[in-house]
Amino acid sequence: MTKEEKRFQEKIKSIQDTMFVIGGKWKIPIILSVYSGNKRFNEISNSIPKITNRVLSKELKHLEENLLITRNVIEDYPVRIEYAVTDYGLGLEEIAKPLESWGKKHKKKIIGK
Repeated sequence: MTKEEKRFQEKIKSIQDTMFVIGGKWKIPIILSVYSGNKRFNEISNSIPKITNRVLSKELKHLEENLLITRNVIEDYPVRIEYAVTDYGLGLEEIAKPLESWGKKHKKKIIGK
């Protein structure tokens, strides 16, 4: 295997790793919702059209496992759970803006709006 082929495979692997963590329909919208101030489960759920509670719960756990959000239990009556984007998760802003820009261009190219 040449050095160029090895670099290409490493590039593909890194992109696959990224897509595993933030890919899919819901992860970026969840992160953006929490970042914009929605801290409680129902606030996040209500801010994202068509997401089910089951999916939201699963995706929040995945994002927490990958250190992109934190789950904070607030000992009160009743106990509250709040989510926050970690400093590490804030690094996704570097890729979110180009994705947004490309998405707008793509939509305009495909449907002319």
